[in-house]
Amino acid sequence: MTRRRTLLWLALLTLTAWFSIGAVSSAETKKKTNVLFILVDDLGYMDVGCNNPKTFYETPNIDSLAKTGMRFTDGYAANPVCSPTRYSIMTGKYPTRVDATNFFSGRRSGRFGPAPLHSNMPLEEVTIAEALKEAGYRTFFAGKWHLGPTAEFWPENQGFDVNKGGHNKGGPWNGNKYFTPYGNPRLKDGPPGEHLPIRLANETNAFIQANRDRPWFAYLAFYSVHTPLIGRKDLVEKYRKKAAEVSGKEFGPEEQVFGNRPRRVRILQKHATYAAMVESMDTAVGMVLKKLAALGLDKNTAVFFTSDNGGLSTSEGSPTSNLPLRGGKGWVYEGGIREAYLARVPGVTKPGSVSSVPVISTDFYPTILDVCGLAAKPKQHLDGLSLKSLLSGGEAPDREALYWHYPHYSNQGGIPGGAIRMGKWKLLERYEDGRVHLYNLKDDLGERNDLAAKHPDRVAAMRARLHRWYKTVDAKFLTQRGDGPKPWRP
Repeated sequence: MTRRRTLLWLALLTLTAWFSIGAVSSAETKKKTNVLFILVDDLGYMDVGCNNPKTFYETPNIDSLAKTGMRFTDGYAANPVCSPTRYSIMTGKYPTRVDATNFFSGRRSGRFGPAPLHSNMPLEEVTIAEALKEAGYRTFFAGKWHLGPTAEFWPENQGFDVNKGGHNKGGPWNGNKYFTPYGNPRLKDGPPGEHLPIRLANETNAFIQANRDRPWFAYLAFYSVHTPLIGRKDLVEKYRKKAAEVSGKEFGPEEQVFGNRPRRVRILQKHATYAAMVESMDTAVGMVLKKLAALGLDKNTAVFFTSDNGGLSTSEGSPTSNLPLRGGKGWVYEGGIREAYLARVPGVTKPGSVSSVPVISTDFYPTILDVCGLAAKPKQHLDGLSLKSLLSGGEAPDREALYWHYPHYSNQGGIPGGAIRMGKWKLLERYEDGRVHLYNLKDDLGERNDLAAKHPDRVAAMRARLHRWYKTVDAKFLTQRGDGPKPWRP
């Protein structure tokens, strides 16, 4: 009898220990920080209310996210067009390291031929999705991918368990695809009248709901607000009425100190269809944020928000104005690379906090690992720095400069060039002839007053640092066209 009791007690103790370990394991799993990353296509810095209280567009949900987290006034994309910036977010690297320096696969020529272009994200890259998946996260992608031409390079082969929409053929820019039927091999058509940004939000919410009891990473990459300019009819009408109350000159010349000829640029926000597209995207953002709150996951989910390049202001309908920022998508002026850049990390960010420290899209990867309590991968995210300390109001990461390299002729009129920012100073370098321009962004955010002639020593120092960086990342430059003139070389 005593032996039987002993065996019974041992069995009970074993079961108790087993259930306790299971309970602890489950609790630890639930404690892991979830990650929601929101990327908007072509959204301008001045398009959102949190950056521009006078914006013509209405972005209450994005503005609410800024009020509950940290807003970066000097947040940047790594490139003035889409694919390279998307690469930088996924890898934590400057896209120049693999010659992914233009949208895939843009090879427009001008006076010279463009630099060699690598048009996919190599499979050997360890993406942020793969890093989180290794740590036990369920991973999800919805929307625009644009990081590889064939299925071999699509999200499901780059660390994502679920892919809703991500591919590289077709897309809204090739026709009226913002409403079903979408013609997307990774997104089934919805009921008549279904709107793409709302569908992507619903897909994201379904994933979050299904994985609410385990750690997850959801990457919501809107096709909005990329062309074609197509919006909900009721919203377009709403903004047409609003635009009727806005007076002033809509367009002006881009003097192109950095270009070859004048180009028309929008200088007043009042495009009704674009405004409708912005509102629909913002509504979709709100749907996902409200889902987090409804499930109680907002207290355990880090949310990041940004755009892949500046607002479209100089071509393809020129729907938005980035003023006072100069230029827009396709330009290495501030209008092409400065982005809405928001982060909300429970227990880390103070609601409504603002930082003016310059940060860039390569920083998302190490920051996400850090806020999730995961080890850094310095051999992978070579160029990114964790912003966790900065997010909590602490010290900024130790960085000497930010860099840009765009050796292409953009569809939007911008010409090949590079740039370096150090503190308040920004130097631009033309790749056609090697001319440089220096701006004090603190006093001249619009980059109108070229100070290069007044500060030759500063120009020399910044240019030397930029050229050293070119060598570090093995930057490629313009090519000769036939028997034409040879392009400049640094």
